[in-house]
Amino acid sequence: MKLARTLRLDVSDDNVFDVPAPSGEWAISGGFEFSNWTEADLKGKARQAFSNGWYSIESGGRATFVGVCDITDAELEQLRQILAQTFVECYGAPGIDAAYPVACEEIDQMRNMCEDFEDNTLLMVSRTLTELGVEETYRSRAPQDASLEAFAVHGSVD
Repeated sequence: MKLARTLRLDVSDDNVFDVPAPSGEWAISGGFEFSNWTEADLKGKARQAFSNGWYSIESGGRATFVGVCDITDAELEQLRQILAQTFVECYGAPGIDAAYPVACEEIDQMRNMCEDFEDNTLLMVSRTLTELGVEETYRSRAPQDASLEAFAVHGSVD
């Protein structure tokens, strides 16, 4: 099974997102956050998050790039629980029972997309606001010689 982790190739995410995602967190598209947005909402850093930000499940931050990698069943279930709780606490879901299937759907959508790519493939998202709602398109870059671990920092450097 595959999913994607956030990547920090440089410090630019610190400058363009209100909440930049740390490198190495599990990510999904996160387009749900913009479902009720209008052109009036697309200002400043919020516009940048809308335009090309992946959503980190753990921190709720945004990242410009994600990289495809393997995920275990246990990690996947933990992410489902975290995202369901986020839907309740931050997005008004009436309870975990209602939020859990939606969290599963969001994560499964990303997981299914990642299955089509080799490990370490870089993914980028672009969104536009249309009369029908938010339209997302995706781009990919084949893996280079460096593995995802070269970019996804885990733990402390202290």
